[in-house]
Amino acid sequence: MKKRVLAFSLALCCLCGFAGCGQKEAGDTSSTAQSFSEEVSSAAEPVESAEPQENADASSEAPSSEAASTASSQPSATQTKPENPAPAPVSPSPAPPASTPSPAPTDIDALIASMSLEQKVGQLFIVRVPESGAVHDVENYQFGGYIMFGRDFADETPDSVRQTIAAYQSASAIPMLIGVDEEGGTVNRVSRYPAFRSTPFPSPANVYRQGGWDAIDANTAEKADLLLSLGINLNLAPVADLPESSSDFIYDRAFGIDPNLTSEFVRRTVSLMNQKGIGCVLKHFPGYGNNADTHTDVVHDIRSYDNFVSRDFLPFTAGINAGAGAVLVAHNIVGCMDGSYPASLSAEVHRILRQELGFSGVIMTDDLYMDAIRKYTGAAEAAVVAVQAGNDMLCCTDYGTQYPAVLAAVQNGTISVERIEESVRRVLVWKRSLGILA
Repeated sequence: MKKRVLAFSLALCCLCGFAGCGQKEAGDTSSTAQSFSEEVSSAAEPVESAEPQENADASSEAPSSEAASTASSQPSATQTKPENPAPAPVSPSPAPPASTPSPAPTDIDALIASMSLEQKVGQLFIVRVPESGAVHDVENYQFGGYIMFGRDFADETPDSVRQTIAAYQSASAIPMLIGVDEEGGTVNRVSRYPAFRSTPFPSPANVYRQGGWDAIDANTAEKADLLLSLGINLNLAPVADLPESSSDFIYDRAFGIDPNLTSEFVRRTVSLMNQKGIGCVLKHFPGYGNNADTHTDVVHDIRSYDNFVSRDFLPFTAGINAGAGAVLVAHNIVGCMDGSYPASLSAEVHRILRQELGFSGVIMTDDLYMDAIRKYTGAAEAAVVAVQAGNDMLCCTDYGTQYPAVLAAVQNGTISVERIEESVRRVLVWKRSLGILA
């Protein structure tokens, strides 16, 4: 295996955050899927006022400092909503889920052993492309991946985008995940611009209504081909959420209300994306349902656990069984699972995903800069707790704050090196399954 590991050092006192664009912008089993599943088993979007199509899973407002209190520990899952639920301050040391994978193949282990601590921590970050200095930041941080937004395609051409992505990859010691949210409908990063497609991709729900499953397959394949042709190797899709009515926040982005139809949509989409060789992300676990928008506020989900088992978990299970490489966890505080922590920061929610649903791939957070987190705790604390809870990748805008916070937590023993390497291994195995890592 070709190893392109670059030795570098970080001057943390010089690190600074990039706030993005200053506005919120509107994440049959194939042979690829089987290979990824076997390797992991053996190895173990707010609406932008200026751009209403950009319903994002990543925010971009300027970061602000917030103080965080401490709590003693994370509670166990319960079947009922706690009395008078309120956002609880996060603990500096929640118990991580018991889900340590077995050793990965030898070449992955050798690559991990050759990496510096800074490089290992960098692989846990999949971040929004900054407005400036993007290549420089790849060199400094060695991110696991970049997520591109609408502004990264405005006034660009396919050739210019390919050149930009090639520059990111050249600056990275380990090939990067390059992702977008190209869901179709209200969330299109690329196809909204005529330089890339004559019309934006329609929502999967509309595609199905007009042409059935054959149209869904053709639409999924066209998306994958377009993105791959640009050097984009990850689509943060499909949406696996099940709204309860057309008035729910997530409805316009969801496939529909019926759990069986949505499960079939997710299964087909994941299978075809795997065949095409493009990464996919099931979102937003454990399922939005009828809840409000976590881009703008702290949200409490008061539904019963039985509701999740009988409805919300079904599309996620279908995607996992089809070989999905990643699952994105939402920021809702789900009372029946953990009434104190947002799902993205909850060890119990991650235990459910690992042990109850049997997922062994990469777990990533929704953007840790969304208001559901910012109003809950500080940026640095959120990043540390996200790793402790069991996330393998942190989706973030404020990496200038959150990367050094995680690095410092490893250096002072709050997070073990073994915990970091567990996630690095999953990320690298995923990259290799996609042909990103030679």
